[in-house]
Amino acid sequence: MPLLSTRGRRTAAAAVLAAAFVASAGCADFDSQQSTADQGTFSEVPSEMYRPQAPTAPESPDDQGGDPPTGPCVDPNPSVIATCLDQTAGVRPADAQGKTTYVAERVTGKIILSKRYGPQRAVATVPVDGSGDGGLVDFELSPTWLEDQMIFALITTPSDNRVVRIAPSGSVKPILTGIPKGATGNMGSIAFTGPDTLTVATGDAGDPGAAQDRSSLAGKIFEINPNQPAPKPDVLASGLGSNVALCRDPDNGQMYVTDSGRAGDRLSLVTQKSLKTLWTWADRPGLTGCATGTDTISVAVGAKKRIDVFTKPDSANPVLTEPTADDVSKTYGAVGRMTTFGGAFQLATINKTLPGMKTESFDDRVAVHVPQGGSEDRT
Repeated sequence: MPLLSTRGRRTAAAAVLAAAFVASAGCADFDSQQSTADQGTFSEVPSEMYRPQAPTAPESPDDQGGDPPTGPCVDPNPSVIATCLDQTAGVRPADAQGKTTYVAERVTGKIILSKRYGPQRAVATVPVDGSGDGGLVDFELSPTWLEDQMIFALITTPSDNRVVRIAPSGSVKPILTGIPKGATGNMGSIAFTGPDTLTVATGDAGDPGAAQDRSSLAGKIFEINPNQPAPKPDVLASGLGSNVALCRDPDNGQMYVTDSGRAGDRLSLVTQKSLKTLWTWADRPGLTGCATGTDTISVAVGAKKRIDVFTKPDSANPVLTEPTADDVSKTYGAVGRMTTFGGAFQLATINKTLPGMKTESFDDRVAVHVPQGGSEDRT
């Protein structure tokens, strides 16, 4: 049984080749982060895991049954729930039905709460270095979000990549610092896999050798208790490349990961202290995210503007077969991070990130999407 299969109960992604990201840094003051490093931890979190509930927000015209608004930020596609975003990174559903979303803007350091036709508001802003493919890389709500309103984030600073905790007041506390930073290979992923277990996946910071070095936190998947002072990482897997994205199966807790590196573009299962490669892409198209559905694993292939959909492996069919290509190019363009809710997922577009991409006035966006098919029919 995989190490993570029994951990956590929460229904909870690698942008195309890291060098393709637009270099654009956000302004930041990191002194305030460092000044809180010796102030101690926040209070311990209870063991009850977060249950998504609809956030309080004014009604949109869609709720009221009135005429839809007009303007450059209105996408007529009824599946789109956020528009006119800066370059996107992590995304999380903000309610059980997926009608609202939290989405990270990688370069601005903002976490945006949005629903169809708005309104949109920044629930948190963290100083980041958004150059290369760094910035606000990913985020997670506290397992007890409804009680403490804490947000955890994987971010890039001028000196490192780090895990931080953002309080409701907006103050930012470093939790784990010193994760290697590079001109590329900063895109990673985080996910709560237990009440006090945060699983972190990091890119190789442009150094494949560091990803193989057990003394380095580059190119690793590891666990920390983010509520302990100076948490010690427990390394689960090494050798990851760039654009690393985690996707957790909400049904059985199994953790999948996509990355692009020395071993190729691959989808892997996180097993006990290692990775089991399930599929590789010989043409190295650049993987940008993943999500699990009821019977499927979906992998975003950003530059190809498609999502490859596999039927989940099981004991009777442990080997993946050829995926079904879900062409999203005409609807969304390029897709980056994705996140699961129920049998569907939310996807964030990265049309502003990829050079040469055609963008619309309402890009970038978050939309609700149902995976189209799998690699075989097991009915």
